[in-house]
This record gives sequence, C-alpha cells and structure tokens, in this order.
Amino acid sequence: MANAKPKDLALHVMEKLRHSKLALPVPTLSVLEDLFECVFFASMRTEESDLVKVTVTLIDPNNPDPRPPKNPVAERWSVIKFDKRTEFTVKNIVKLSKAADPSTTSLAVYYDDSGKLYIWGMIDQMLHYQSFLNYESDFGSEQPGIFQVLVNDIGTLDVMFDYELLATLKQNILIARYLDVFTIGPVSKILKDNAGHLKDDLKTFLAESHAAEDFEDWETFANGLWIQTLSRLLLRVQNYHHGGGILITDSEEDIDLKYKVHYDRLKIAISKFARETVNNYVAETLIDEHLEAGKRSVAKEHYQEESRSLFCRQQIADEIKGCIAFLASHTCVDGVLVFDRDMVSKGFGGVLKSKKMPRKIYVSPTATATPKSLIPADPNHFGTRHRSMIGYCWNHPGSLGLVVSQDGDIRAFYRIEEKLIMWENIKTQQFLKSRKLKVSAIKR
Repeated sequence: MANAKPKDLALHVMEKLRHSKLALPVPTLSVLEDLFECVFFASMRTEESDLVKVTVTLIDPNNPDPRPPKNPVAERWSVIKFDKRTEFTVKNIVKLSKAADPSTTSLAVYYDDSGKLYIWGMIDQMLHYQSFLNYESDFGSEQPGIFQVLVNDIGTLDVMFDYELLATLKQNILIARYLDVFTIGPVSKILKDNAGHLKDDLKTFLAESHAAEDFEDWETFANGLWIQTLSRLLLRVQNYHHGGGILITDSEEDIDLKYKVHYDRLKIAISKFARETVNNYVAETLIDEHLEAGKRSVAKEHYQEESRSLFCRQQIADEIKGCIAFLASHTCVDGVLVFDRDMVSKGFGGVLKSKKMPRKIYVSPTATATPKSLIPADPNHFGTRHRSMIGYCWNHPGSLGLVVSQDGDIRAFYRIEEKLIMWENIKTQQFLKSRKLKVSAIKR
C-alpha cells in the first residue's frame, strides 16, 4: 500500500489480531493507532546524535505471562517493572531507547481503561529472539506480550507476532508480506542448483560413513543450509546501512575487480558443518534407540561421538559466522562482491561494465514470477548500482544479482528467457507462521 500512514498499519494489525487465539483481550483500534503513531514519530528523532532504535512490546502488567511453559528454558524472557509508570510519549521513548538496545531489550507498554498508553517496565533476554530471526540460533522461546514493534531505521516499523512478521510500515509504504524467493520460484531453484557441490559432498560422506542414512532425507537440509547462509550474509550487509551489491556468476567477462581474491573458506565450512550435523544426529539416534529398547547400558563410544560432533558443530558454526562477517564487510567498498556458484568469493570492489540495457524490466509481485503477474518498469528509473546490475544480468544469462540499498531494501535480478525479472521486498529473516493465528487470518 502506497501513501500509507500509522493508522493503516493499525487497521491491518487489528484485522490480524481479531483472528488470533490470544489469551488476552485485543486492544482497540484507537490504542493501536496511538501506539504506532508515537513509535513512528520517535523513529524520526535522534538522541545524542544517534538515530533511535527501539523495540516496544504490548504486554499486560497484570497478566504478563498467561501461559507459562512447564519447563521454561534458562534464557527465557522476564519483565523488570519500574517503580512508577512512565507516560508513553515520543520524548520518553527516545530517552529510554538509550537504555533499551533492541538487540537485547524491549520496552513493556500497555494501556489503561481509558485507552491511554504507558511504559511500565523492560523485558530482558531479547538477544535470543534476534539471534533466531537472523539464523544464528536453532531455537527461540515464545515471545512475550501481544506483539512487538521494532524500529530499525527512520520511519520504519516492523510488527512481529511471535516469530511472524505481520506487516512493515516503511516511511509511507505498508508492506503486508515479504516475498519468500529463497524458498520457492526461480531464485530458489538457482540457489538449490548452486548447492550442488555441497549435496555431492554430503552424498559421498553418507555413502562412506553412514550407509544406512538416505541422502534424500538430507537433501532438504543441505538446500536450507545453503540458502540460510546467503540470507545471513544479506542481513549482515543490511546492518551496515551502506548499501552493496552481490553478484553470483560463473562468468568473469565484463567485470573489473579492483580487489581480486580466492576465498573458499565459507564453502568448506558449510560442508564441514553438514557432515558434523549428520554425525551428531546419528549418534543421538543410536543412544535414543538403546534407551527406548530398555537396555540398561549404552556404549560409551556413542556418548563420546555425540559430545565430539556437537562440540565440532558449534565450532564450525562460529567459523561460518566469522566468514559471513568477513565477506559482508567487503560490500562497504564501492563496487560489487562477486561469488561463483559455489559461494567462493572472487573479489570485491567490482565494476560491472555491461552497457547494453533491456528496454524494460519486469517487477514480480510473487516469488514464482508467473507471466500474468509481471509489471513492466523502466530500468532508467533506478540508480547507478541497480542499473549496472540490471545490465550485467541481462547480458549474462544465468547470473543472479542482489542489490541492498542504503535503506535496507533488497532486490534480486535474474533473466528468464527474454525478460529481466526484478523481485523486491525479499524475505531474509527466519519468520515463522504463528500457531496463534488461524488459517483464515493467514490467508488474508
């Protein structure tokens, strides 16, 4: 929705909440409008020359945890109450944002009987929430309150319901959903094909070390691991707020690389991670089978292998995290970061020299890029970074271009037959459908 306002976001969220399975009452539309409007204007302020970044959770102080788990994990959230309530104003949000880093903390907000909002505390342990969203953790506990509002940029609000993104208000644009191009459609197919070396390596490893394991059972895991790695790289690039381009191609034609390298550590680490994941799974399965069979003892070798593989897997996960950080920083230099299809970096600071441009490109509002859904657009309406990527992908079919704008928007470019397709509003974080939302609400 173009020319959207905070009240449009409030109406959209209200419709979602009305179809939810919340244990608490749904706030009124006027409360949601006041909440989003106040946070929206706070996002345009600065505090001590820094932009305001904050997370706000709508949570009832009289019943903050209506359905606590029987066995809560140690890192589960808790609410720390203030001695006195603080009025929910732009000024107070801006001031408290310095003490509430959104990567670790959220402000606890609710409303009184008259619908007036107030800040009554802070929620800790939020870093685990962010880690899960960014694929840096395998698990995430249920989130507190009714929903969260995240401010990561000027005039940009993300509304989260558990781990599901309900909507984003980006200045005057309301985005009701992001395109999952990495899971379905042409881009997904490209990335799964590019994961061929990983799948070949995993297939050989299974045949040599775990013949009882079927490769088909692990193929989806391999594809997911590959796509998650690229998603994490893009998220890291977004966080720099510098903008950048990533080109995945086997061609070196029409590319002037200022800083040539051959960095294959990420590729090797991903393969090692996949192998240790299989080792750990097999060891755990053997132990479980022994215990379920009623055996009184289990061979110590099984426990040793389970511990060894788990430890190695964590070490390699840290290695992958370091590789991603290393590569993402290269996009801060003007030019394109270039990979081959095996995710081996060829270098950075690349200038794309293809000058021939298509007369028009086609914007796809769906991940699958069905012909009837395509919207024609003039490539000259885009900036230099986008036009250079459009020109290269047009002249070199099979190349996948990804452009991250300074404001965080991600666009993908790929040529399908005689059309250059562009996807925007691409999903990169690990958003999950909430079990609290009914199917009918999700379909809407």
